[in-house]
Amino acid sequence: MNTHSSQIAPRFGAQKIIAVVALVFGLMTVFSGGNVLFGAAQAREAAGDYIPFVVWFNFLAGFAYIVAAIGLWLDKTWATWLAAAIAAATAIVTLAFAITIIRGSAFEMRTVGALSLRFLFWTVVAVTTRSRAKRG
Repeated sequence: MNTHSSQIAPRFGAQKIIAVVALVFGLMTVFSGGNVLFGAAQAREAAGDYIPFVVWFNFLAGFAYIVAAIGLWLDKTWATWLAAAIAAATAIVTLAFAITIIRGSAFEMRTVGALSLRFLFWTVVAVTTRSRAKRG
């Protein structure tokens, strides 16, 4: 049995799964952000006390998620760097969001969870795919 190929196959499969999750995450992000930004008034009301720059960031970042997902699927080195950039940008927006709410702006608690999930997901993607980027 060739141990080299047996080690690559599970990792390659895992990366494809990550790519599919990232693609679904990106499509959902574009849809939900677009719905709040461009949809009916009911969508904005349902969003509650949202912070506009966070919704805009998430909407635009959703397109980057889709590009990263395609890069991950195709096993492109740049996808790891894009995942790291998405995580870093999310961290910066999270900091700006924290400053905004500390200054007294109304907000939805689910935004805290959503930003945390996004940061965690893209950090894990960047870290788990970095060995491929080093080889690439």
